[in-house]
Amino acid sequence: MSRLAINGGAAVHDGSWPRWPQWKEGELAGLTAVLERGEWGGFDPVVHEFESVFAERLQVKHCLTAVNGTLSLVAALHALGIGPGDEVIVPPYTFIATANAVTLIGATPVFVDIELETFNLDVAAVAAAISPRTKAVIPVHFAGLPVDMDALLPLAEAHGLAVLEDAAHAHGSTWHGRPAGGLGHIGSFSFQASKNLTAGEGGALTTNDDALKDRLWGYINQGRTPGGAWYEHGDVGSNLRLTGWQATILLSQMDAFDVQLARRMDNARRLHTILAEVDGLEPLRWDERAENHAFHLFIMRYLPERFGDLPRDRFVAALKAEGVPCSTGYPMPLYMQPPLQAPHARVLDCPATEQACAQAIWLTQNMLLAEPAQIDRIGEAIFKIRDGIDELR
Repeated sequence: MSRLAINGGAAVHDGSWPRWPQWKEGELAGLTAVLERGEWGGFDPVVHEFESVFAERLQVKHCLTAVNGTLSLVAALHALGIGPGDEVIVPPYTFIATANAVTLIGATPVFVDIELETFNLDVAAVAAAISPRTKAVIPVHFAGLPVDMDALLPLAEAHGLAVLEDAAHAHGSTWHGRPAGGLGHIGSFSFQASKNLTAGEGGALTTNDDALKDRLWGYINQGRTPGGAWYEHGDVGSNLRLTGWQATILLSQMDAFDVQLARRMDNARRLHTILAEVDGLEPLRWDERAENHAFHLFIMRYLPERFGDLPRDRFVAALKAEGVPCSTGYPMPLYMQPPLQAPHARVLDCPATEQACAQAIWLTQNMLLAEPAQIDRIGEAIFKIRDGIDELR
């Protein structure tokens, strides 16, 4: 009888992992309060309350909420004065929203390579990509690990580039003790349903710059002039306001935020220890300068030559059959997506990105909220597959 579940054997795990999103009575109470106040929209007082709490948590002067993390990036680029004819450096291994925002504002995304050990922007590649048209760089703190800001921030300052942090994965992450999202000129967050802090949809912008805060507020509020009359519109803008419904959920979600962050990090450390015993599954590096790592994803690089050249898809299918949900992530770099190919973008050589697309295996953040014994089952499943590799050929 086969040992591996994919061939009819008993699975290591029953496949039940912590649900996401998670909620308690606080969310229900908050929603009832919004209902009874009757405001419902973006001017419900709970919106400002959440913005204040989130700004304090991130150690920034200003936080402004928005409808989602894509349009928050668009608002940030507009506030930075970026538009047609300008270039913005972005990684090609990230969700398409990062590059779409650049295109939506009329600028040109410039794709530069990532570090294979972290899947974050390679700052040396950023330096090589800067042209007279380059106006900004968007470091995506991928999977929750901040980009090497020790190298990026001085480079950006030397070339007069704006730094727009895409912190959609990095709620709670830090760099030298400073929260991600407060390191550059503007930080952008997503509260979409899969994110570590969620209201189903939503976004936020953070900054320490008063002038940028005013421009952001204006764009989110139909181009209104801060402090001006209701029908005074000094700039182009849109209605990107978050509703009271979402804000009250986010405010309640903050109650469990730090406990969940600590649990994810503890379990990620446990997985790192387990994987140290597996030749051919390499977790992404956790840079020691990031004391807190949000672990929106736990990512391993699969090296097929260490598994007898077993294809990654076959290994992933076997892991799923053992009760460990996982995926291979992005199938291609963003510059291979039709709307982001030349001439709509400028593309540098990105061999590490293409290798990442071929090697990555993702575990989602909710799995890291499990009990330690469940995390150990991931290791057991991996060891079982490794030892039964001949069954998969």
